[in-house]
Amino acid sequence: MSDPAVSHRHIDLRGLRLHVAEAGPADGVPTILLHGFPEFWFGWRHQIGPLAGSGLRLLIPDQRGYGLSDRPKGIAAYHLDRLAQDVIALADACGLARFNLVGHDWGGLVAFWVASFHPERVERLAALNACHPGVFGPYLRRHPGQALRSAYAGFFQLPLLPERVLTAREGRLLRALMRRSSAPGSFTEADLDVYAREWLRPGAVSAMLNWYRALAQLPRERHPPKIVAPTLILWGERDQALQTGLAEASLDLCERGRLQRFPQATHWVQHDAPEAVNAALIDFLGRS
Repeated sequence: MSDPAVSHRHIDLRGLRLHVAEAGPADGVPTILLHGFPEFWFGWRHQIGPLAGSGLRLLIPDQRGYGLSDRPKGIAAYHLDRLAQDVIALADACGLARFNLVGHDWGGLVAFWVASFHPERVERLAALNACHPGVFGPYLRRHPGQALRSAYAGFFQLPLLPERVLTAREGRLLRALMRRSSAPGSFTEADLDVYAREWLRPGAVSAMLNWYRALAQLPRERHPPKIVAPTLILWGERDQALQTGLAEASLDLCERGRLQRFPQATHWVQHDAPEAVNAALIDFLGRS
């Protein structure tokens, strides 16, 4: 958390303030890292040093609703289009005409959406255990097993109760879910203490859950354009929440996509296999 190679600032994006961690050379290849649920910028702690050391300029925001960033009120504030626009606004604020984009979990959904609708901005796209939002609904209807794995998202649609359950006893349930769904040792108690501090900030869990509520309740484009940027999907095959078929289906929306599997890793692939993930990202993002 206090790594001197990482600097922190708040950036105002037309009234929305995002907290952003930064690392790497100022003249490096700009690369935005997007975390998922229920993390924040800290979720990339194993990647920051190696990626910055390879010459990439990293911008790692707490996405809206998370960490030290603003938490707009209402479900509509977390529509996928708005989440994607935050990425474009962040790039604009930092003077980035084009950039690499990397996302895990929910950050991967946002990254796919940005790459589909803003192809002129994305140089290369990497998604870690995340599918393109355009394939999830059709896949869910064809694969009952995935519907069972996604049942927790239905619980998240309820008002108030999920917030109470997830914040009870200093986030005990979220701590347990992260520990049980990851490889042994991937999350230490000290790591989970850091996460819990963020979950327990006023309004944090409601904002985090509103991402799920907006995805389920609000309409969005059903036929997103194919992604033209070179795309790498990294997938931990022991993911308890997402079937690998979602990654394969996502490749159908990528003109130049490739899937790299990690048989022993879980949904938390960047935590379970950080060295292998870092090597794959550096090789992919460093190409001209």
